[in-house]
Amino acid sequence: MSFNMPVYHHPDFSRKEFINAPDVKYEAAEKDGVAPEYYHSTSMYPEYFKINGKWVLAEESRMDSSVVLCDDGHLEVVENRNLKKGDKVILGRTEKCEEGIYMHCHGFEEEGKELEDQFVFRQGRSRETSYARDYDRLFELLKHEKEHGNIVWVMGPAFAFDADARAAMQLLIENGYAHGLLAGNALATHDLEGAFLHTALGQDIYTQISQPNGHYNHLDVINKVRRSGSIPQFIEDYHIDNGIIYSCVKNHVPFVLTGSIRDDGPLPEVVGDAYAGQGAMRNLVRESTCVICLATMLHTIATGNMTPSFRVLPDGTVRPVYLYAVDADEFVVNKLLDRGSLSATTMVTNVQDFITIVAKGLKLMK
Repeated sequence: MSFNMPVYHHPDFSRKEFINAPDVKYEAAEKDGVAPEYYHSTSMYPEYFKINGKWVLAEESRMDSSVVLCDDGHLEVVENRNLKKGDKVILGRTEKCEEGIYMHCHGFEEEGKELEDQFVFRQGRSRETSYARDYDRLFELLKHEKEHGNIVWVMGPAFAFDADARAAMQLLIENGYAHGLLAGNALATHDLEGAFLHTALGQDIYTQISQPNGHYNHLDVINKVRRSGSIPQFIEDYHIDNGIIYSCVKNHVPFVLTGSIRDDGPLPEVVGDAYAGQGAMRNLVRESTCVICLATMLHTIATGNMTPSFRVLPDGTVRPVYLYAVDADEFVVNKLLDRGSLSATTMVTNVQDFITIVAKGLKLMK
């Protein structure tokens, strides 16, 4: 099985609805961080705006943001809180050319692929769903993205509690299958605890046997990292030689750790300001072409909201962004099912099993 990149089909702008559509309207923001009334809010799909008679694609999009018309005709998608006074904010609440706005939801789909029979079993995704084909596609996708794309992993702390899962993810990072990592304080803390003490929350990561005073272990690790001043310095000071975070540092894979109100510590690199954290996450996601979200509901939803279903490459080619959501809870993965069949794949399974299957499928583990 080989990977084939879907071809993007631009809208047919020769159709009368595009020709007869008016130019889009805009209004200057009167205040920093405040959009004008009737602002247009973006989706994860490609959106075109008619400017001086020409349809222009907003190239770097995300959900729930405004579109700013720059002086050079370029369109910039901006979170409302980041709008500046005087920004020309596009207006319009319709998306079928009526106001010079068109949302293109099916650009990667081939005509005639629809299933004619509307009644089918198992339209949703559950523990009973067969994922064999999904795994095979993922293996080929990861091989392609390793060389031609940008793979970002979004990870909950479940990985740090299992020796095999940590080893599998370390192998993926070391073999070039990760270009970025998004997580919280817990994933990094317990992964470093696993590297330093072979425990997570005081339990051995292989035998699951609780260690004496083990509930202090993660707090001691946080304290030592804070004494060292940074995660890389802690790794050097304590001769850490394994784990997910260690592999990111060793292989220069950027990571963003965002905090929550319940965090211990936190580690020095954790971004405590929620909006600064969101900005840092989006900066890392901007380059992504494949995003894999694993066992973290809040990070999965946040990342899904800031990740478009497409990416415009430097040569002008439009390609899909592949988003995977993997969790043992059906509710979590089904939150992203409406993103489009090509850009979202959801799998209901234990992420520790998932990551070892992926590493074995890529021939990184036996």
